[in-house]
Amino acid sequence: MHIGKRTGLYAALVLLSVPALAQKKFTMAEATNGMTTTLATQGIKQGSWRPNSNTFTQVSGENMTATDFPGETTTTLLRLQDINSALKTDLKAMPSIKWLDKNTLYFTNTQTLERATLNGSSVSWSKWATTPAKAENVTPDKSGKIAYTVDNNLWLINNGKAIAVTHDANKNIVNGKSVHREEFGIDRGIFFSPKGTYLAYYRMDQTMVNDYPIIKWDTVPAHADIIKYPMAGGTSHHVTLCVYHPATHRTVTLQTGELKDHYLTCVTWDPAEQYIYIGILNRDQNHLSLNKYDAHSGRMIKTLFEESDPKYVHPEHPLTFVKDNDKQFIWWSDRDGYRHLYLYNTDGTLVRQVTKGNWVVNEFLGFAGTENILITASKESPMEKHGYMVNLVSGAMTRIDKGAGTHSITPNESGSYVFDVYSNEDVPKKSLIRGTDGHYSKLLLESPDPLENYDRPEIRNVTLRANDGTPLYGKLILPVNFNPSRKYPTIVYLYNGPNVQLLHNAFPASGNLWYEYMAQHGYVVFTMDGRGSSNRGMAFEQATFRHLGDVEMEDQLKGVEYLKSLPYVDDDRMGLHGWSYGGFMTTSLMLKHPGVFKCAVAGGPVMDWKMYEIMYTERYMDRPQDNPDGYANANLFDKVKNLKGKLMLIHGTQDNVVVWQHSIKFLKTCVDEGIQLDYFVYPGYEHNVRGKDRVHLMQKITDYFDTYLK
Repeated sequence: MHIGKRTGLYAALVLLSVPALAQKKFTMAEATNGMTTTLATQGIKQGSWRPNSNTFTQVSGENMTATDFPGETTTTLLRLQDINSALKTDLKAMPSIKWLDKNTLYFTNTQTLERATLNGSSVSWSKWATTPAKAENVTPDKSGKIAYTVDNNLWLINNGKAIAVTHDANKNIVNGKSVHREEFGIDRGIFFSPKGTYLAYYRMDQTMVNDYPIIKWDTVPAHADIIKYPMAGGTSHHVTLCVYHPATHRTVTLQTGELKDHYLTCVTWDPAEQYIYIGILNRDQNHLSLNKYDAHSGRMIKTLFEESDPKYVHPEHPLTFVKDNDKQFIWWSDRDGYRHLYLYNTDGTLVRQVTKGNWVVNEFLGFAGTENILITASKESPMEKHGYMVNLVSGAMTRIDKGAGTHSITPNESGSYVFDVYSNEDVPKKSLIRGTDGHYSKLLLESPDPLENYDRPEIRNVTLRANDGTPLYGKLILPVNFNPSRKYPTIVYLYNGPNVQLLHNAFPASGNLWYEYMAQHGYVVFTMDGRGSSNRGMAFEQATFRHLGDVEMEDQLKGVEYLKSLPYVDDDRMGLHGWSYGGFMTTSLMLKHPGVFKCAVAGGPVMDWKMYEIMYTERYMDRPQDNPDGYANANLFDKVKNLKGKLMLIHGTQDNVVVWQHSIKFLKTCVDEGIQLDYFVYPGYEHNVRGKDRVHLMQKITDYFDTYLK
């Protein structure tokens, strides 16, 4: 076990609790939403690179400025008053500007897309197009075309004219939207070809999927929205990929195979607009084929290669073609146990593995010349993220940022400069321009500490060991005015599910001001990422395969064991809180290890994985019919009678992710078993409670702990 303590002047001030420097306590509103509102760190507004240039643009006041690097000459690119004058609008602030190419940009004003053309120092504005009020998934392309969806159909604006691409009367056949419940990295359903000549789109037939009612309670009588919700082991939807040719109004469906309940991922056009590449993942999610299709006939050309894993393959990224070389592309894979990049020829031949090591590539950022790529990765530590230049031939890596912490890197098109924004436990935020050759650095803005006048706790970084020796990283937040001779009530916050990492070396050091609020009110708070969470490689993530909740509880109980070893932790007054997967974990710990925690709050919890969506659940648990013991062990309904202590469940009444029925059925089981349970709902909310009502939520949770732990 290793414990790291924050050091330096700031930590010393915290430990000494100097009254003159640390007076204020967080309000619940500040603890809940402050880091995105009144206590937000200062940063560059709308920082971006002008395409095909070394010019960095940002919004300052009512203007957008442009600075050339390395000369650092700054000019005013856009003025809000000029936009309002040209477009006869009354915008109060600079809108969100997006670049189409070096000399074309646009923004969306309600349903109207306004476009500007830059010609030297002059700017000419025009109304590009107006979409219908019900338009969604609006996707502009630099060719001048705009695609969007209305209800379940896809439309295209071409040469100023709106054309219906699809005409499906059945609302359960959906075109142009993201599919597969947005798993596998899917976040859209519209794919323009590189030059905008053609339009590919997902077509999802979900007529065969069970209906599920989501009740809206804000009307009298209440109204049922019927959605399609494919539950584990049940019938899944069928997805195809279509290609529309605007010049001929012809649509081609790619011949992706007879097995209709497979998953279509990683959709990528080739640079010449001749072919489309698709990853075909079987429903068991243990076999992937990367296939090449003729975009004009729909015919499958060949399978480039296949990947398989005894547990699951988890594709999330499209292909990236090498700059100035349409015969090679970069592919993401976990095949060696960590997510890395591989260079392939378009005939399916592996050229080489580009990145290697016991660490994870987080992002592909772009190219620096033709032989180097830019990435972010957890190479230094799973708690940090840094930017690197990687040579495609040798694999040699050069770090392009400086400063410990979590970096967000945005390169210009050539990869010669990056916009680097980072923070760590002691640095609220720094925004810089850096040369990727390491010879240039310009600090644009260093944020003052927005929390400097608050009475903040000491935060200790903790490393524990799982049963198999795996290091587990946690944070211990001590009460303000900490007295080691006292006994304190303690709260454990957890998630511990796939694809999520709670802990980072970032600002604020606690990771969450609510933890600090609780520390200000006399609590010890502990949080830890156990096995099953992300950014640690496949063995770490797949340790939970087919038995969700077991290994994760083992790890969280290691945290409890550590807490009990601390003389100032009152192990008779321990509380637990988590949401979503964390809600499942919270309820599981209360029922499978009763008596460890005196009280707990579980939000939006999964109670029975058979009632959760196919794509996520079957990846980690297989189908219920293939893993009956795993599902039975994770099922919480038949364990209700084990409950000791106080448990409150919270759920959004319109939750379409973890449907409300999970907690309603659990509540009914408690009644049947004579078990007392506390319960609260948030009308009108889906899976998360946000905005001002989140303050109400966190006050509700805090009051519960105050009632039963103090």
